Amino acid sequence: MSLINKEVEDFAVQAFVNGEFKKITKADIMGKWTVFFFYPADFTFVCPTELEDLQNKMEDFNRIGCQIFSVSTDSHFVHKAWHDHSDRIKKITYPMLADPTGKLSRAFDVMIEDDGMAERGTFVVNPDGKIVAYEVNSGNVGRNADELFRKIQALQFVREHGDEVCPAKWQPGAETLKPSLDLVGLL
Repeated sequence: MSLINKEVEDFAVQAFVNGEFKKITKADIMGKWTVFFFYPADFTFVCPTELEDLQNKMEDFNRIGCQIFSVSTDSHFVHKAWHDHSDRIKKITYPMLADPTGKLSRAFDVMIEDDGMAERGTFVVNPDGKIVAYEVNSGNVGRNADELFRKIQALQFVREHGDEVCPAKWQPGAETLKPSLDLVGLL
């Protein structure tokens, strides 16, 4: 079953952000472009490379009005311990959401029940609170913040210019396509 256009369920979770614990709710995502970046666990091998990659791209995400939330089934206390321990994670300025009950992971359908951890799932949520793009990767394959950024720019463009679509590898300023009745059968 596809999650495209599924509205994000109400949620309230603890987060570790900028040296503090903070409560994050659905209200915090409404009216904004948001990425939920699920990963299996703190203190692992691939996860810090992905989270650092996102942090290195944060200025660009901020420029296009997109907020990032990383999510694992660790508690906010474990997020703080990882932040205090890891040079890569010390750099992170976006909220690290705690999902120790797995409720948020289940709502996004990425919970690995037997392991009590989330899959590597990336979800882009539009300002209406609806999932407009997502991908789930194998646990041993890291993701790319540059490609995620490109996808969000394309999603924003299409939302603003509803009569145009973005072809593969589209970048801002590149040519778009305008579907016509002649092309409908080809889509």
